[in-house]
Amino acid sequence: MKKIIIAIDGFSSTGKSTIAKQLAKQLAYIYVDTGAMYRAVTLYAMRKGYITDDDFSENDLVADLHNIHLNFIYNDALGFAEMYLNDENVEKEIRTLAVSDHVSKVAAVPEVRYQLVKQQQKMGEDKGIVMDGRDIGTVVFPEAELKLFMTASPEKRAIRRYKELIEKGDDVKYEDVLRNVQNRDYIDSHREDSPLRQAEGAIAIDNSDMGLKEQFERILNLVKRTINV
Repeated sequence: MKKIIIAIDGFSSTGKSTIAKQLAKQLAYIYVDTGAMYRAVTLYAMRKGYITDDDFSENDLVADLHNIHLNFIYNDALGFAEMYLNDENVEKEIRTLAVSDHVSKVAAVPEVRYQLVKQQQKMGEDKGIVMDGRDIGTVVFPEAELKLFMTASPEKRAIRRYKELIEKGDDVKYEDVLRNVQNRDYIDSHREDSPLRQAEGAIAIDNSDMGLKEQFERILNLVKRTINV
């Protein structure tokens, strides 16, 4: 059976990672969460003091990029690879609302995108990969055999994200989560370098009122159809 590249783009909290993990497991493909990579860089910048609530020292971060080493290490117990920053497992730390509040501005930095896109393209050289993010179908793999664009209403996405954070024990308010979702939508869609948009040939999936099982079956059928062409 031939292997393909599956590129999944879309707005925050649309379940891109969930569907990507499901597909990778079903197909025995490699899964790459590019959002985790940008989150790890953001966490590094926050720890170094390059990002505060009031300031972002973009030049300092760019000058320090050579000290940031990212890699994914598969966790057998969890069934997916976790994000490591300079040999430290930061999977939990990068999923906080604090990191979410700043990740879009870090992802908008051209030098950051250039470095991470190079790594992502290398990961997909042998195909058999499912990658999700904001610019996978438009920039990283415009030639991907299957491109999806995930979307849902901001309110539905905020509710999902809020429940997810509460289950993890985070002390958050729904209003703050909704504001974060809306702010990230604006920044992601209006940045100069690789703005979030539906790639040419991508199939839009609006899962505002779609269950996980229905979504998975629908997308898996698209994958099978693409592989068998």
